[in-house]
Amino acid sequence: DAQAAKISQAFGRVVLDEAQTQLRAAGIADVTTRLRIGDIVEEVAAYEADADMVVIGKRGEAADFVKLGLGANLERIVRSSRKPVFVAARAFTPVKRFLIAFDGGVSSRKAVDHVAASPLFAGLSCSLLMAGADTPATRAPLAEAQATLEAAGYDVDAAIVEGPADLLIASAVEAEDIGLLVMGAYGHSRIRNLIIGSTTAEMIRLCKIPVMLFR
Repeated sequence: DAQAAKISQAFGRVVLDEAQTQLRAAGIADVTTRLRIGDIVEEVAAYEADADMVVIGKRGEAADFVKLGLGANLERIVRSSRKPVFVAARAFTPVKRFLIAFDGGVSSRKAVDHVAASPLFAGLSCSLLMAGADTPATRAPLAEAQATLEAAGYDVDAAIVEGPADLLIASAVEAEDIGLLVMGAYGHSRIRNLIIGSTTAEMIRLCKIPVMLFR
């Protein structure tokens, strides 16, 4: 066990050193690495207070990419983190357009407010999509979200489309060449303390792009 722990720590240090080198080569000079021993959720909770965002991959190195299973720690971190969680895809391409999947719930409203206030999305094209029947009750919160984003300087393409949310979102991601999906981790009708919303989990599995989640 002691020998296995030493090997694991040595491997972790190599991974961190390679990541630090890559970040510095990209022009990010202020990079701090930490190799911690313990539960990842507890360690993230200990450090996220000083962070604006948590970044995690969709799957670990031992994941089954054929079955598109999600990493064992992803849901735990999303469930416990108080900060936005950026779920990185296996491959990265520069983001030119992002899609906010909006359902009118608290977490999706939080996503809209964050995008409107954050400099990270400046200069990107924005789509705002709501799945459901086009009624006054659904148009009102969508119009409010669109107004918030437009006030922040975004040219917003907003739409309400009737049908299953997961299929509509996946179709829009492909058709509109979306580079980043932004959505709430939970629909407003989900049991928040048990699991991340089923639509959210399905989107993370199916979409080959990064997903930024808000509780």
